[in-house]
Amino acid sequence: MEWLTDSPWLAWIAIALILAAIEAATVDFVFVMLAGGALAGALTAGLGGGLAAQVIIAVAVAALLLAVVRPIIRRHFVEGEVDHGIGASSLVGREARVIETVTETNGRIKLGGETWSARVPAHAQSCPPGSDVQVIALHGATAIVVAAPHPVAEPT
Repeated sequence: MEWLTDSPWLAWIAIALILAAIEAATVDFVFVMLAGGALAGALTAGLGGGLAAQVIIAVAVAALLLAVVRPIIRRHFVEGEVDHGIGASSLVGREARVIETVTETNGRIKLGGETWSARVPAHAQSCPPGSDVQVIALHGATAIVVAAPHPVAEPT
């Protein structure tokens, strides 16, 4: 363990790698910030700073990263999940054709080339077969639909 006293920056690098590996498993953007602090500790050790300075710098940088950078990253990657128009969520807002009368309890529609269970919201009018509807929500495998708005024809 003599190498540890001769090259403390290696210990900081090892800590940073371990924290980065933990981050790869958790993807919570905490351990990568702590790894950044460990790299700052390694830099301090490499520049000849004492153990107290290494620890203070490592903790300060990790705290700064957690307080400033992590919220930005989380907002970008997690909280601000953008609907990329794929999967079932891409069907909300689309029009469909009624196959079997859609009521508050059941019905069938043709949506995106597939047959879906459907229903209308409470107290809404049922939709007869052949009519166009618009998907306003998805509850599991059931589409919630309303009569499709059709543009009013202009007088000629």
